Amino acid sequence: MTANNTTQRAPALAQTTTQPVAFDYTSASYCAQLEHKKNTTITQFSDLGIPELAVFESPAEHYRMRAEFKIWHQGDRCDYAMFQPGTPKKTYTLEQFPAASATINELMPALLAQINANELLKRKLFQCEFLSTTTGECLITLIYHKPLTDEWQALAETIAAQLGCHIIGRARKQKRVLSRNWVLEELTINEQVYAYEHVEASFTQPNAKICADMLTWAQAYTQHNGGDLLELYCGNGNFTLPLAKNFDRVLATEISKSSVDSAKRNMARNTVGNIEFARLSSEEFTQALEGAREFRRLKHLALDSYHFSTVLVDPPRAGLDEGTLNLINRFEHIVYISCNPDTLHRDLLILRNTHSIEQFALFDQFPFTHHRECGVILKRK
Repeated sequence: MTANNTTQRAPALAQTTTQPVAFDYTSASYCAQLEHKKNTTITQFSDLGIPELAVFESPAEHYRMRAEFKIWHQGDRCDYAMFQPGTPKKTYTLEQFPAASATINELMPALLAQINANELLKRKLFQCEFLSTTTGECLITLIYHKPLTDEWQALAETIAAQLGCHIIGRARKQKRVLSRNWVLEELTINEQVYAYEHVEASFTQPNAKICADMLTWAQAYTQHNGGDLLELYCGNGNFTLPLAKNFDRVLATEISKSSVDSAKRNMARNTVGNIEFARLSSEEFTQALEGAREFRRLKHLALDSYHFSTVLVDPPRAGLDEGTLNLINRFEHIVYISCNPDTLHRDLLILRNTHSIEQFALFDQFPFTHHRECGVILKRK
């Protein structure tokens, strides 16, 4: 769950001849790999006596709202390139990427034609990133090993207008935002539309359909909890906004300043008024709640006025630290979203001493990979 640092030099592509690679994105292939993930998850968590596994499947194609490509230079031509899975020294070029959204696939050849037609765009370009939405918006980041001039910007602005997208240029210690650095996504959760700004180089859920499924699932299983909600690792307010309707008040924490700023704008955009955001890590919040340390960033809040019934955690792949585990096991209800089944299993071995597992879900955020996203609802025994 980390954003790429796009200002640093990327690893050089392997010194091998690239070959186009065809991947099987058929429904049959997808169903087979999803069945394998389902069985793997059931087996891995069998010692915890989990309830029947709910499985949320992804579309087999056009499910990724973001994608990034290396740029392969050969002769006078550039091509998009990717590393072959499991073989980082081997690359392949591609013209289309069926995993990416229809918007990205539409823009890929049009952008590449512009790059190959303009030496100013092509020279020392080494990476291209796409960030799209289900509503058809797209932000393209072009990353260079050279300073970006006003002439480059004028050309990029013309191309952005022609393609109907936003473009950002990045180079060492340089960033040129031609119009804006975000796109506006809209997700429908139980017939209510939520609008989110997704900012370039910040973390956002890559699979819009699965993201909506996760939000709908979490909202459904917290609707009768009452009281207040504590959310740790809230990001740009992805879960915060739709869950806020189920609680009197919400306190959401996040360590990234840019994500907190984005979350506040998303709260205003959706006219949600019962949320407070605090820029703290989970460890820092634990210290504050226990009175072990004071933080100026919490001066405007009276923590003892909250009546928390529920805590939601969506930690990075490392899972929960010991202090956070000790904190959340005090809550009546726990919603645990995990991008790493191994650390989730480790943490549930501890949480099961105080809580029962009420619901367990597999969200196929990353089809055709080994990655599994899980959601767990726990209730105090």
